[in-house]
Amino acid sequence: MTPRIIDAIKEDHREIEDYYNKILSATTDEEKTQWQNQFTWELARHSLGEELVVYPVFEKALPDGQAMADNDRKQHNSVKEQLKKFQNFKPSDPDFEPTLKALMSDLAQHIKEEEAEDLPKLEDAISAEESEKLAKSFGRTKMFVPSRSHPSAPDKPPFETAVGLMTAPIDHLADLFRSWPHTKGMPNPSTK
Repeated sequence: MTPRIIDAIKEDHREIEDYYNKILSATTDEEKTQWQNQFTWELARHSLGEELVVYPVFEKALPDGQAMADNDRKQHNSVKEQLKKFQNFKPSDPDFEPTLKALMSDLAQHIKEEEAEDLPKLEDAISAEESEKLAKSFGRTKMFVPSRSHPSAPDKPPFETAVGLMTAPIDHLADLFRSWPHTKGMPNPSTK
């Protein structure tokens, strides 16, 4: 059975929360850096996937969809700004953990609203088949978007798509030289 969009997004949310907890529980700077990279990679791709695939469907399928999408984009932009700062910190930086905790606090509120309100409204407005297609598109899109936060980039298609396609190869190349928790190189997005 193909997952619905609500399931795909909730799965990402749980992974992001797990990576956050693994950063905080890591015992060495190297381990913290590895989980920092994994957290950044997942959150950056997740945010862009939602903005490119899910929010346009909010706008089309829901009476209040434009306002929902605009509010979610605004929340994402705040998280992207915080992620941009965090992704460049070293674990020894005194702002490393406070920045992560502030980011996660804002993100937790966004996740709560999205899971309790936005996504159930969307699921009620579209068919199961449409939801499954949306989940597939969301997963595929995450393979091609940047893997780092770029808050100054446009946040609406088609400009976000064009900028993302230009930025993604640079991020992906740099990912080859980053340290990861379970791999020798960049996580393979096709295995998600």
